[in-house]
Amino acid sequence: MAETIKVVPLTCHGHSRPVTHLSFSSVGDDDQYYLISACKDNNPMLRDGVTGDWIGTFIGHKGAVWQARLSSDATLAATAAADFSAKVWDTHSGVALHTLQHAHIVRAVAFPNQPSPQILATGGAEKKLRIFDLSRSSGSPSPTGSAPSTTDTSSAAPSYEIGAGVHQGTIKSIVWASDLNVLITASDDKSIRWWDLRARSPITTYTLDGLPGSCELDPVFAGSPTLGSAGSSTLSVAAGKTAYFFDSSRPGELIKSIKTPYELVSTALHSSQRKFITGSTSDTWVRVWDFDTEEVVETGKGHHGPVWSVAFSPDGKLYATGSEDGTIKLWKFTAGGYGLWR
Repeated sequence: MAETIKVVPLTCHGHSRPVTHLSFSSVGDDDQYYLISACKDNNPMLRDGVTGDWIGTFIGHKGAVWQARLSSDATLAATAAADFSAKVWDTHSGVALHTLQHAHIVRAVAFPNQPSPQILATGGAEKKLRIFDLSRSSGSPSPTGSAPSTTDTSSAAPSYEIGAGVHQGTIKSIVWASDLNVLITASDDKSIRWWDLRARSPITTYTLDGLPGSCELDPVFAGSPTLGSAGSSTLSVAAGKTAYFFDSSRPGELIKSIKTPYELVSTALHSSQRKFITGSTSDTWVRVWDFDTEEVVETGKGHHGPVWSVAFSPDGKLYATGSEDGTIKLWKFTAGGYGLWR
């Protein structure tokens, strides 16, 4: 790890307001993967995950976009926004395939981990966890001659609610577990819940020490050891001054919680390196921690506002940070050359 310290990060410009969320796709052909960013400027952006190069902007939301995710094969994107809607986009054309109306601000979206998924989970200030069936939309999108960035051929899709009345606070994040029948939610009632989609009820609930900032599934790297059960990913949660790490395949099973001196809003774990990164409202730095000693081993400086979102790339060789200052930075996390650091 010594070789990765103090390398200059790549800075990705384009957003005009705070970046609220970042998410990577899985690794595809030719070791290619993609990065999507949500921003309060209403315009989520798609980038090359290795270089940070801008690919396109999804135009259509009328309010701040709080969360954005890609399907595992990066063919679809989903966004959650303050205009009371979630949208599903074709990443090749930029066309909005579905506009899913809600009664309040949408804060969270999640696809199952499968190519070209046909269902989407949403949540937000309605305090409702909803599942939309994208295969049964009320109308079929029809391409037009207009530019994709200004064309909305979206159609609605039917939905059903999971666990009516259970959430007592805004749903801030949704994660689809490796078991497609299990969903995980983080909400402002200071709870992480694991849901059985067949029974439409919670399996278990874990109470946090503070309001959740981020709740994300960390990537699993081929051939690398994991911290939980064999081959399973870790669920990383930032809440209050604590970073929590759960075994994603065993509902409610906490691997470790680590208290810090900082008010955390984002965290992500690299299980094979046994290191995790955090962003906080306390300052503008991103910190790399040793999972075992619980000490800071590296500090990334360069942002000019709190770091709201952090995420490791699917190959574990870099991590991305999104800040209040409207920029995204990519930081190398491997020995030797990689991407534009070659």
